[in-house]
Amino acid sequence: MVPESITLLTIDNVTKRFEGKTVLSNVSATISTGQILGLIGKSAAGKSVLIHMLRGNEEYAPDEGRVLYHLNVCPKCGHLDLPVEGAPCSKCGKASETRTIDFWSLKEMDPLRLEVRRRIAIMMQRTFALFGDLTVMENLYESLPKGLSEAERTERVIELLEFVNMTHRTTHIARDLSGGEKQRIVLARQIAKDPLIFLADEPTGTLDPNTAEIVHRSLVKYVRDHNICMVFASHWPEAVDTMADDAIWLDSGDVIMKGEPRAVTEKFMEDYKFEKKDGKELLGEPLIVLDDAEKHFFSVVRGVVKAVDGVTFDIREREIFALVGLSGAGKTTTSRMIAGMTPSTSGSVKIRIGDDMVDMSESGFMGKGRATPYIGFLHQEYSLYPFDNVLRNLTTCIGMNMPAEIAKVKAIQVLLSVGFKKEEMERLLYSYPDTLSVGECQRIAFAQVLIKEPRIIILDEPTGTMDPITKVVVANSVLRAREELGETFVVVSHDMDFVVNCCDRAAFMKDGKLVMLGKPEEVIKVFDGAEDGSK
Repeated sequence: MVPESITLLTIDNVTKRFEGKTVLSNVSATISTGQILGLIGKSAAGKSVLIHMLRGNEEYAPDEGRVLYHLNVCPKCGHLDLPVEGAPCSKCGKASETRTIDFWSLKEMDPLRLEVRRRIAIMMQRTFALFGDLTVMENLYESLPKGLSEAERTERVIELLEFVNMTHRTTHIARDLSGGEKQRIVLARQIAKDPLIFLADEPTGTLDPNTAEIVHRSLVKYVRDHNICMVFASHWPEAVDTMADDAIWLDSGDVIMKGEPRAVTEKFMEDYKFEKKDGKELLGEPLIVLDDAEKHFFSVVRGVVKAVDGVTFDIREREIFALVGLSGAGKTTTSRMIAGMTPSTSGSVKIRIGDDMVDMSESGFMGKGRATPYIGFLHQEYSLYPFDNVLRNLTTCIGMNMPAEIAKVKAIQVLLSVGFKKEEMERLLYSYPDTLSVGECQRIAFAQVLIKEPRIIILDEPTGTMDPITKVVVANSVLRAREELGETFVVVSHDMDFVVNCCDRAAFMKDGKLVMLGKPEEVIKVFDGAEDGSK
C-alpha cells in the first residue's frame, strides 16, 4: 500500500511560447498520489497545452521551467512504480531506486523517457480512438499488455467493461456505438495501460450528464484506488467541483486563480449570462415533419438495431428545436435522417421546399437533392482542412466563390458572431487549425456552417468542448441568427443549460422512441428523472 501524500508530479514554473506568443506563463503545481488537479478556463486558455506538455509531446517542450516525475525506477528491467522508498520492483522483484525525473532534460529516445510516456494515460477531447470494425471486446484485447494468458486477458477485459459500465455492449461493433459509449471504451483502453499518471482533456464534454457522471466517478475511483495522480481540463465547473482536489483557472496562459475547486469555479462563472430567449412571434409554419419515422440497422452480431423507432413530430420555420436524451437514445440518427444522410427504414421525414414537401429518403436531385443545399450540419466529430488557414476554411475550401475582399469581410462577420474578438482577427484568419485550441476549432467549424447561410442548421453537440462563457456567446449567436436571418435550428445536445436558455422546444428520446415533447423547462424534469432511474 502506498502511503498517502507522496509527491508524484511537480510542475515547476513552466512557460511555453508559440511563434513569440506566450500560451503558458509560469504555471506551477504539485500533485501527490491519490490526488486530482482540475484545470478550467476559456478556449485557448492554455489548458490543452499544459496537458500535452505533461504527456511529453515534443512540440510542447517548455521554454522555461521543468516537469518533474517522482517515481521508483528499477535498474534491472527499467520498470516504473509509485515512489515508495525501499519498495521492490513490481515486475521483476529487484530493488528499485526512488528518483526525480526531469522529463524534458532527457533525450527524445532515452529509454527512461519512453517508459515514462508509456505509463501516462491520456484521454483527448472529441477523439474516439477505437478500431471501428472491431467489437468492444476486441478493442480492449488490443490495448492489453503482451505476455498475459488468454484467461488473464479475458478476466481483465471483463473487469474493464464492468468498471466503465459497458458489459451490455461487449460484442457490439465499435462504429455502432454512441459518442458516450465510445468515450467510455476509450477510458477503458487507457486504464488497460496500468498508468501512473492519468491526463484528460475535456473527457466528458460531449457526454450526457448521466454518462458524464459515470465517467467522473470511474476516473476518481481509479485514481483513489490505485493511488496514482490525475490532471484534467474541463469547461464544466461541475466536473471540476466533483473530481478535483485542487483547481487552477487559466486565461490566455496566465494563472488567474488557484485553490479550492468550488471557490475557483464560482469566480470563473461570474460572467456567465444568456440573452433573453423569446421566439414565439418569429415561428412560422411546419418546415420539417417526421411521421412514424424509423431507422433500423441489421448487425450480424446484434441482429436488428432499432436506432429510431417510430418517431413523430414537426419543427416550425425559425424554431430552435432540441433533441435530448442519454447516450445511444437515437438523437444523432434522427438528425441525420432530417439532413438526408441516413434514409428512414419506414415512415417519412419531409422538409418543405417552396410549396412542396420533399421526402428526405428519396435520393437524387428530384428527391432530397432539392433540400440538402439548404441544410448545414455541424457534426459531433467535425473536421477542418488542416493544410488551409482559417480564412480558406471559411471560404474557398467550402466552395464560397466571391471576390477575396468580400470573402474576408464575410469571414470576419461570422467569426465575430461565434465569439471571437475583433482585435484577434488578423492572427486568426491566417492561422492553421493545428495551432488553435479544440474549442477555437469547434467555433470555426460552427462558423463554417453559418457562413453558407442555410435555411436549416443541425448542430450535433455544439457546445461539447466550449467553456461556459463561449457557450453563452454561441447560444446568443444562434438566437440572433434566427432573428436576423430567419434560420431554423435542430440542436442535438446533452447540455441542458444550453437547451433551456436557447431552444423553443425539446424532444426527449430514449431507446429510439420519443418520450416527451414540450418546453425545455418541462422536458428537463423528465430527463433528470431518467438519469436518476438509470443510476
